[in-house]
Amino acid sequence: MDESFANLQTSHLLGSVPAVISDDKRSTNVPIASVNEAGPSANMQIFPPNLGNNTKGYQTLESPTVQGPEQQPSNNWKGFFNVYSYTQYFDVDTDVVLNRLMSSLYPTSGDFFNKIDANPDLYGLVWICTTLVFVLASLGNCATYLVKKRTDGNAPWIFDVNYMNLAASIIYGYAIIVPLGFYFSLRYMGSKADLLRFWCLWGYSLFIFVPTSLPLLIPVEFLRWVIILLAGSASSCFVALNLRSYLETNNDITVVMAAAFGLQMVLSIFIKVWFFP
Repeated sequence: MDESFANLQTSHLLGSVPAVISDDKRSTNVPIASVNEAGPSANMQIFPPNLGNNTKGYQTLESPTVQGPEQQPSNNWKGFFNVYSYTQYFDVDTDVVLNRLMSSLYPTSGDFFNKIDANPDLYGLVWICTTLVFVLASLGNCATYLVKKRTDGNAPWIFDVNYMNLAASIIYGYAIIVPLGFYFSLRYMGSKADLLRFWCLWGYSLFIFVPTSLPLLIPVEFLRWVIILLAGSASSCFVALNLRSYLETNNDITVVMAAAFGLQMVLSIFIKVWFFP
């Protein structure tokens, strides 16, 4: 290499590499500050700065604070006109539904509210009412067919579609309006009442009419009345006794039980007279 280039001063040139300083010179020229004089240790921070408890700002890189379940309540209600608000009332499995159906067939237990206390559902109400509507409409037409063929075998028979409309109006109307009436009445009297649990109770109370509708096709009038009165009594006792256990501190519990029992019997008699004459 030409010696003229070696004597050039390169410290003022851009991109030049500074000379390497030995450890001895560095120790003499740049003293190392002690830890105490350096001040507090610096923390890594993230943007934006932390300006207060409720204001975002610079925050140190620390482990995130885990909030407990009580700080994040689970509320799935999204409004009356949102379908997803009602999905929580249909969140039941088959075993739970079967257990509640079996409880409705044993009316003297009176512990139905204890079984549904953790998760009252509307699935039973909708499913039982819909099934009962189709059963009454179909078997009611079968009953009229058998009666007509027994009285006059040559008489024409026509399927009555109005049975479907009547059954839907009566069953759905009863299962929705009657619990609603008891709810407002008990609230007016100052008693505790839960509309969702009432709908669940009355919905499952109608299940017994589904299997008992089939033997009502037997063309023996006395036997039909015995079957429907037994079914109506079981359904009435199921509602009345569970209301008694739920409203045991109510002074008017006798009136409430009598009204519930009577309405269930009226419904059972109406089913017999209209659909299985």
